[in-house]
Amino acid sequence: MSALVEIIQGIGGIFIGLINVYIWVIIIAALLSFVNPDPYNPVVQFLHRVTSPAYAFVRRFMRTDLNGLDFAPLIIIIALQVLIVILQSILY
Repeated sequence: MSALVEIIQGIGGIFIGLINVYIWVIIIAALLSFVNPDPYNPVVQFLHRVTSPAYAFVRRFMRTDLNGLDFAPLIIIIALQVLIVILQSILY
């Protein structure tokens, strides 16, 4: 039975790692939005494709812009950090 627990903890650790990677993708995309990058750059297009569904999901439920600043990335990062804490408390 302990082997099953270790497998579940390993899969959970991989999932937490993927969430951390996505948090960094959101941070990079948010920072790039301040410098107005070339929209035809493949990296910029990738970041937009990966982050825009999450932004749209948050914007569907609440207003995220305040005085020209979009707080959707911050809301998503906080929610993902809460998810990480919950998953770590369940797994370990």
